[in-house]
Amino acid sequence: MSIEKSVFLPLDPEAAFELVTRPERLRRWQTVAARMDLRAGGEYRWTITPGHSAVGQVKEVEPGKRLVFDWGWEGSASDTSTVTITLEPAEGGTRLTLLHEGLATEEVAGHTEGWNHFMDRLVRFVTDGDAGADDWAAVPDPLNELTSAEATLAIAQRVLHQLKPADNGLPTPCENFSVTQLVDHLVGSVSGIGKALGLELLDDPSASAEARVADAAQSTLEAFTKRGLEGTIDMGFAELPATMVANILNLEFLVHAWDLATATGAELDVAPELSDYVLSLARNTISPQMRGASFAQETLVDESAASLERLVAFTGREVSAR
Repeated sequence: MSIEKSVFLPLDPEAAFELVTRPERLRRWQTVAARMDLRAGGEYRWTITPGHSAVGQVKEVEPGKRLVFDWGWEGSASDTSTVTITLEPAEGGTRLTLLHEGLATEEVAGHTEGWNHFMDRLVRFVTDGDAGADDWAAVPDPLNELTSAEATLAIAQRVLHQLKPADNGLPTPCENFSVTQLVDHLVGSVSGIGKALGLELLDDPSASAEARVADAAQSTLEAFTKRGLEGTIDMGFAELPATMVANILNLEFLVHAWDLATATGAELDVAPELSDYVLSLARNTISPQMRGASFAQETLVDESAASLERLVAFTGREVSAR
């Protein structure tokens, strides 16, 4: 069975083509993270929502006109289907038509809901300049250390995308770190975990802060998902349980997103269920011995404080800073 949906985009076909092929554009409306080898025979992996990644192979590429690729869910035993995106010039813009073929009967309803959701976000991104935070990415299902890391990455990326050159020298609640220094630290931390997972990650300091973090995070989380949460990981300075390393990723993404949003006034939207969960991870990760070294002493907050405020206070931040 198949699904077909068309939308009008007030862009030329070349610009519209970039929206459905370039990871930095896909992150604005459809994916948490994306990898794509844009050539016939190239492979792609798109984390659509935390814990749910579409994978497959590119079949046809005609820049500005047509894109055909396999569609399947990572870790699923279901058959692969095919997505064809066609771009046609229209008065004032481009008509984008998506055709998803080869679906089993029981898959049609869910995929129809999904494509309606994301096509609406695409149109909103093009017309308004911002599709907004994706509610579907707010609280992972299932919720575990890795899916929550993908959800906190989505939050961090929205904050990073809002950074402006004028923000670079601003101080942050992360002691002794300016905005630029904190971004460098975040890239280094994520890349360090990637290296421990066997990756060789290259950082491009000339890229945007969001792109630098996103590139390191996509590769690291993909490798971590493939490895799983069993056993330990040699971090160089110590052998740590894999779950603890994943916990560290959660803290790096969410707490530093709060730091950067506090420093710059950027929008920060966090579901309470997610911050509750990351707070529980923090309590299982930050030991008394780490206070005064990696983390400051826990600060006080009101008993009625939200879980995000309790999380940042637990890591040693002054909540009143935001």
